[in-house]
Amino acid sequence: MSSESLLKDKVVLVVDDEQDVLDSVSEMLDMCLVHKVKDYETALQHLLSYTYDIVILDIMGVNGFELLKTAVRRGSPAVMLTAHALSPESLKKSIRLGAVSFLPKEELINLRSHLEDVVLGGGKPVWVRVFDKLGALFNKRFGPDWREKDKFFREFEEELKKDSMDQGAAKPEL
Repeated sequence: MSSESLLKDKVVLVVDDEQDVLDSVSEMLDMCLVHKVKDYETALQHLLSYTYDIVILDIMGVNGFELLKTAVRRGSPAVMLTAHALSPESLKKSIRLGAVSFLPKEELINLRSHLEDVVLGGGKPVWVRVFDKLGALFNKRFGPDWREKDKFFREFEEELKKDSMDQGAAKPEL
């Protein structure tokens, strides 16, 4: 099955205060119906008025964490997108608030593949795949022992491994 067919006709909300990011995402997702929004208030109205297959939220500039809460309440799988808030704290907060995934803007070129994981996961969290794909980047940016330093991530990693074993999958390499 091709990438286009997985995302074809999906309704996506992308919220970012940078027009070039909105335009890039829209071009990459030309097989989807993309609603582009630059501010918090408009994004909130969209989230309350429409049903989305995927919501892509910038963390900075548009109050992305507050929008994440609304997206989760409305049952829309949300992917957090960030450049300036790329930190273990933002990753942790995204997980805690119910984001299904997290993508640094420097990895925007891989957006289509990233969203395919969300679609294949049925809108459920896809953190094993995120850490598989982005683990080296996170280690480079946060330091090689960032997970070991934080009890939340140590416990989260154990939970992911347990869930994978419960589902008959191999242990994820985080």
